[in-house]
Amino acid sequence: MFRRGAETNTRDACATHMMTNRRVEVPIERVNVSAFTIPTETPETDGTYEWESTTIVIVELSGGGTEGLGYTYADTAAARLIQDKLKQVVVGRDAMSVRSAWLAMLHSIRNLGRAGVCAMAISAVDTALWDLKARLLDLSLVTLLGQVREALPIYGSGGFTNYSNEQLQNQLGGWAEENEDWPGRQGG
Repeated sequence: MFRRGAETNTRDACATHMMTNRRVEVPIERVNVSAFTIPTETPETDGTYEWESTTIVIVELSGGGTEGLGYTYADTAAARLIQDKLKQVVVGRDAMSVRSAWLAMLHSIRNLGRAGVCAMAISAVDTALWDLKARLLDLSLVTLLGQVREALPIYGSGGFTNYSNEQLQNQLGGWAEENEDWPGRQGG
């Protein structure tokens, strides 16, 4: 087990673990959560709802001298849930055992309901956990999770129904231009 102040470098220990198959534990030392509400340039709509701002909830975890980052787009209630409930469940857990932390978070929200804000809050922490584990192992996240394809189609969130035709053409055309050399691009 690694503790704060240990002389052994956590990344080296994790690499050794992968080669020798020994159990390495890296306790999660800290969970920070913040929420930012960002106004949109103009009111946006998708045809069913209109909004003038977007809130992002950011989770930063630390353990073994490394940090992991996760986020979700949700109400500030998700940040409050992470701060008041999920943080106490995650701190001290093994960063190398993401599933254990995920199950503990699910258990902790049992009486709150699994959908909605709870699911969004858990997803932000879960993403930060996977990011932390990948960084501890000095691997890309795609390598840690297991890459299935060499490339995949790109998704762009936008195309709001209140945009003019010109704005839509500029937005979507800009994305296409930026990705002309993308190896998985199909068509033209």
